[in-house]
Amino acid sequence: MRIRDAALAGACVALLAPGVALTLCRLTEPSWGRAVQAVAFTPLGLPLYAAALVLLAVVMVVRRTVGVPYALPAAVAAAGLVLHALWFAPQVTGDVPDPAAGAEPVVVMTANVLRGRGDGAQLVAQAREHEVDLLAVQEITESSLAEMEEAGLAELLPHREGRPGVDGDVAGTMVFSDEPTALVDVLDTVLGALVVDTAGLRLIAAHPMAPPWPDLWRSDHATILAAVEERGPDLLAGDFNATPDHAPMRALEDAGYRSSVDLTNGGFQPTWPVNGTFGLIGLLGPVAQIDHVLVSDDWAVTESRTSRLDGSDHKPVIALVARR
Repeated sequence: MRIRDAALAGACVALLAPGVALTLCRLTEPSWGRAVQAVAFTPLGLPLYAAALVLLAVVMVVRRTVGVPYALPAAVAAAGLVLHALWFAPQVTGDVPDPAAGAEPVVVMTANVLRGRGDGAQLVAQAREHEVDLLAVQEITESSLAEMEEAGLAELLPHREGRPGVDGDVAGTMVFSDEPTALVDVLDTVLGALVVDTAGLRLIAAHPMAPPWPDLWRSDHATILAAVEERGPDLLAGDFNATPDHAPMRALEDAGYRSSVDLTNGGFQPTWPVNGTFGLIGLLGPVAQIDHVLVSDDWAVTESRTSRLDGSDHKPVIALVARR
């Protein structure tokens, strides 16, 4: 009996400890870089708490007891499950506005190509397959741009803004469009963010710093939010290095911008990490939704999906948007 009790206690701790840690990170908005990064995995609290609650419920039924050693962790699991469900709910239960009658759809795609290692020819092929009108690319390098050009990028999306980074760098951000473009501004972020006008709309292509550098991460997001409030873009697209559970993404929502996933009730569509990066968590496949297409209240989204890009640690996001 003692062995079984010890095994039960160990299983509960293994499920509840990471769940509680995720909850505390989400609630406290920590300043430590790794804790900020942990917030990206907040949705994992749902299966952790659910599994703990089921385990404890089965044990209480079998043993016909609801004593404190079982009831207390069960209450923690139930409270955590409800809280995480409330945080996740907007991705599956939000308002889904329809586009205006006859509104011309625009296909928007964003892709992080991991220091230029993502398959440029495959990216162009996907843009062609999905009839993409507007493409934002992060971590694009001179070599990856050349690969995309060889695959027919100029014929597909002939207009562009931004510059590629040097090979192996993360700083390159570019926007490609099938309509003429105008560069409105380059935001003062570490990796650069572009404000681009094209096809009668304004886009901010963003790539703020990653959470392991929390001060730069916050500063970059603050700069993007300020630009949103000043420039009033129609769309934002890019690798935001933040999920809907991070405060900067909630601030953008408060400013009137919702993700393509929310606007289609698309549920959990994680985009990172794809290729086994980030230690043990990376072995699970993508578990963090950090790549986004966001639209203002003047726009509706009729479809949002992710794809796979060989060589990159991110999944591209493709959204079909139209004016309301």
